[in-house]
Amino acid sequence: MGMDWSSLPKLGVGLGYRRELHKECLGHRDRIDWLELIADHYLSPLPEWAEEAAELSQQMPVVPHGLELSVGSHEPVDAAYCRAAAKLVALTKAPFYTDHLCMTRAGGLEMGQLTPLPFTRSTARRCAEHARQIQDQLGVPFLLENVFYSFSFPGEMSELQFLQEVIGQAGCGMLLDLTNLFLNSQNHGYDPYAFIDGLPLDRVVQVHLAGSERRRDLWIDTHSQPIDSHPEVWELLRYLVSKAPVKAVLIERDQNFPQDFGEILADLDKARAILG
Repeated sequence: MGMDWSSLPKLGVGLGYRRELHKECLGHRDRIDWLELIADHYLSPLPEWAEEAAELSQQMPVVPHGLELSVGSHEPVDAAYCRAAAKLVALTKAPFYTDHLCMTRAGGLEMGQLTPLPFTRSTARRCAEHARQIQDQLGVPFLLENVFYSFSFPGEMSELQFLQEVIGQAGCGMLLDLTNLFLNSQNHGYDPYAFIDGLPLDRVVQVHLAGSERRRDLWIDTHSQPIDSHPEVWELLRYLVSKAPVKAVLIERDQNFPQDFGEILADLDKARAILG
């Protein structure tokens, strides 16, 4: 029996939790609907990490966002990592769990980056099989995120066809990073609106938005600016929410934290107005 994606809770507009923003996150609960935690910071057995995750989830809804499931690896799914992630899901009562459609591990070695995958049918089959196993072990819906890539491996499919294949075969949902979509469309020369049209839109549960930087002729995914560093991303959000039953939008900021938190609140408010 398939997942009823429409039954997931509508979370609204949230912020990626970073310790540098702890006071602001808790001080503006009237403007921040939910928090996304970097799951890997909380999979440690140290009790204070678990306490922080539990405390945050008592303040507002929390969704863990993983970095190291390495869905595209040739190696089997890391069962111990999945068990730790499932514990975090249970601890925070998270409605779903997210990670990236990429590879972070090869030959048993951690690569330390979100490495893009070759867009081939065999890779899509492998990713879908891994995503199905992960979703079963987590016990909640699993969402895959499209990644930023500055280079691409040779493959017989487009990025869109690859995503269609993986999401369709895996029976999982999608975290659509609209900033990554915009940057990739600029760097690799395709139409981001046609890309949205081609997605299984009933599976697009969550959205990521982050501000990035242009360096010479290339856009770089830096999570260091307000979204207005490329206002086209707001238009992509307007277009998407007119077509897809998006449950959650998230603003990411990882560096260059503004002295005035109002800059981040402005992005949250604008996203909320668009989400309606």
